[in-house]
Amino acid sequence: MASWEDRYWTSRDGLKLHYRDYAGPADRPPLVCLHGLTRNTRDFENLAERLAGEWRVIGVDFRGRGGSEHDSESARYMPPVYAADVLQLLDELGVAEAVFIGTSLGGIVTMIVAGFAPQRIAGALLNDVGPQLDKAGLDRIRGYVGTPLLFESWDDAADRLSAKYGDVHPAYGRAEWIRYAKRVAHETPRGIEFDYDMAIAQPFNRMDDQAASASSAWPLFRGLAGKPVVILRGESSDLLSPEVARKMVEAVPDAELVTVRNVGHAPDFDEPESVAAVDRLLERVLHR
Repeated sequence: MASWEDRYWTSRDGLKLHYRDYAGPADRPPLVCLHGLTRNTRDFENLAERLAGEWRVIGVDFRGRGGSEHDSESARYMPPVYAADVLQLLDELGVAEAVFIGTSLGGIVTMIVAGFAPQRIAGALLNDVGPQLDKAGLDRIRGYVGTPLLFESWDDAADRLSAKYGDVHPAYGRAEWIRYAKRVAHETPRGIEFDYDMAIAQPFNRMDDQAASASSAWPLFRGLAGKPVVILRGESSDLLSPEVARKMVEAVPDAELVTVRNVGHAPDFDEPESVAAVDRLLERVLHR
């Protein structure tokens, strides 16, 4: 795999936060990879492996995930806080603008940055998320977020995760489910457990469905207008509907909508459609 350095920064409220830094040229904006609600920067390993060296890749662990410290105040597990953390990191690194690649929650954080600091975004990929979210997807996420599980082995984790989420990635084989397990979980003294603070569920579960499906986030999304943008949607996604995806292209006409076949929420950047979409986005960034 491409080499990276584990690096850290300290949030303004005192948390030690982690990111992976894959080296790349300084004359291009780096890629900032932002993961989903219960995930971490390991989700971007294959993408970083493919692009590192040609591009600098910065994989962020939001507070409470992966190598980042857990927050004692669960109320701070909110997208605006994550956005502030990411902008602080870019400031400390002296990065004026970056290509944001955000999956689910990471895409919401990207839209917040677009709404309040659009000059920091050289281009963006929103992976299976938009300014309106479907209730079915939110209900499904509520059904598992914050529920701890203990696995006896990586084989046990792969078996149980594939049984639960097999409809999201029906093309996965055994090797892919082992890889999936090692991305979402880690070894602890008790066994193998999910790699996030269970307290992230508290503010998420208090979120009102009406608020998630309202139009209030559209102005944030429109902050991406005039920039290279890709909207990636899993064909069977229950979080980003085809209707909302089409409205997103109408709202930001330069955006490219790519549907990834035979995938739910969310594509993992290994699918041929996803690989090609990322490459086209980066080509557009280079030729702005």
